[in-house]
Amino acid sequence: MKFSTILALFLALTLVFGLAACTKTSTPDAPPTAENGVITPDPFTPDPSVSIPEVGIIQLMEHVALTQAREGFAAALADNGYVDGETVRLNVQIGSGDTSNLSTIADQFVGNNVDLILAIATPAAQAVAGKTTTIPILGTAITDYETAGLVDSNAAPGRNVTGTSDLNPVDAQIDLLLKLVPDAQTIGFLYNSSEDNSKFQIDIAKAYVESKGLAWKEITVANSNDVQQAVTSIVGDVDAIYLPTDNVFASTMPTVYGVTADSKTPVICAEQGMVENGGLATQGINYYDLGYQTGLMAVEILRNGKDVATTPVSFAEKFEYYINGNTADAVGITIPADLEEYVVR
Repeated sequence: MKFSTILALFLALTLVFGLAACTKTSTPDAPPTAENGVITPDPFTPDPSVSIPEVGIIQLMEHVALTQAREGFAAALADNGYVDGETVRLNVQIGSGDTSNLSTIADQFVGNNVDLILAIATPAAQAVAGKTTTIPILGTAITDYETAGLVDSNAAPGRNVTGTSDLNPVDAQIDLLLKLVPDAQTIGFLYNSSEDNSKFQIDIAKAYVESKGLAWKEITVANSNDVQQAVTSIVGDVDAIYLPTDNVFASTMPTVYGVTADSKTPVICAEQGMVENGGLATQGINYYDLGYQTGLMAVEILRNGKDVATTPVSFAEKFEYYINGNTADAVGITIPADLEEYVVR
């Protein structure tokens, strides 16, 4: 090949690469628009350049149902662009079942002027509601907001508190008890006398049991230290036990199981976590779903400034069977064929 030809080829290639380099360095980063083919970000994603909101989460204590509600709440926020540590700050505080702890946590949240408070369980909501009338408060794992003195009414809260209710189908749960223990004549009720919502559920259960022509007996406790003695005292006088969504009993189900397995006493619970830890069965709320439902309410408040005072308390619409097969074996209960699909071992 002639030298002149080689030189011409070299010059041509140099020109091509030079133009490419100029083109690359001179074109600015294009904004994400449909015109340039880049996918436009979700318009509802919070702008990370703006100061991120803080959500204070006050949880009465650690047990399965309450923790599931908290996890569902965080998942709903994340699914809608509010990711903890990135576009929202979740400050989780556990009260360990102590009212003085709850009061301290409430003071902290109010002092920090958080943007929103999630209160998990009635005592937690009562603690923060007594400290602020301006910060929006969402509750979850609370049975009846009116009974707890948190709202003017469930339909029209009228205050800075609303949320989701964990009111279970108490009548259906008693029906489940009678299906599993068809010869039952006396039903035992155990609950914490200081929990307004536990009493609310038990009043419903008593009325329904009486409508069936059956008898009932109750023993109340003040704290977890009373549980073993209470269960021991009642098992000899009843054919089965019903437990509401009571935080003391939810956190001490292994103790309940230890007594009732020995006495062969079936225990119907108001929620799945209690059954997982030794109860026999439930037809109740999925607390993760309930927390998720609450999280969606939080998104409306954080994003759109929705007014809590005019937002009705929301109720669960779906209830799930859950049966502990190991407990059924321990207490000598045969599960009917139409419920076998809900048995977990």
